[in-house]
Amino acid sequence: MSDAVEACTVDNPAEKYLRMDRIPHIWCPGCGIGTTVNCFARALDEGDVDLEKLAIVSGIGCTGRVAGYLDFDSFHTTHGRAIPFATGLKLANPELKVVVYSGDGDLFAIGGNHLIHAARRNADITVICVNNFNYAMTGGQVAPTTPLDAMGTTAPYGVCERPFNLPFLAKSCGAVYVARWTTYHVRQVTKAMTEAMNKKGFSFVEIISPCPTLYERRNRLGSGLDRMKWFKDNSSIKHGASTDDVDIDFQQEIICGKFVDIDRPSLLEVTEAKVASVRGKQRWEEVSRRQKKSPAH
Repeated sequence: MSDAVEACTVDNPAEKYLRMDRIPHIWCPGCGIGTTVNCFARALDEGDVDLEKLAIVSGIGCTGRVAGYLDFDSFHTTHGRAIPFATGLKLANPELKVVVYSGDGDLFAIGGNHLIHAARRNADITVICVNNFNYAMTGGQVAPTTPLDAMGTTAPYGVCERPFNLPFLAKSCGAVYVARWTTYHVRQVTKAMTEAMNKKGFSFVEIISPCPTLYERRNRLGSGLDRMKWFKDNSSIKHGASTDDVDIDFQQEIICGKFVDIDRPSLLEVTEAKVASVRGKQRWEEVSRRQKKSPAH
């Protein structure tokens, strides 16, 4: 067998983490979501996450379909409600590693209120946001991340509203880990996912991704491959940069890197400490056990 033929027969290392009976997927040619899933699979290979205690939560949208393709305990929740669902999941079973995997519209539009409060509370969850600058699943409407002057189906003459700066929003609300990369930066995305999942508290990773079917086509930016080349040539890595300065403007430089990596007590740790102080230093597990045994009133 030739080397070329043998190479084609090698299984994709991501396959063991996928529900292969649901393949082929629904994502368009050139879409970057599949690339992020491949990075996530490699992050699981390289990290120390207990796969038996991993839960994936997604909302609605193209990226929201990720939960259905990953072969773990996964939950495809209602629009904008992935984060409160994930927060409840983590509080109910603290041993779980809970990852929210969704898009910019789901997380920062209808779900924005939940995100800012989860970051404020420092809920111990990881949020992976695939940002393709539009509502791709429903026709390319303008999203909270669409750059000024870019066009969408609801802004045929160009956007007039300033978009969110996602790293700044996450950091200012209290996230303990904040990073941004593009789908070109596959090794860095993998590392960021690994670091975020190993971080205690609210961690956030933004991944800039092409949507050639809608955003790129409407803005005449070329194919998915063209955009990968553009990301390569127009991204600047600035670790530790102030999130004040990492806004994304239409067809301007994208600043990537790890911007925040700090430590502060998570929501669960603060809650345990409060209960212990009120209950005479009793362990959280003992308090929970007594509550379960006590008759309902």
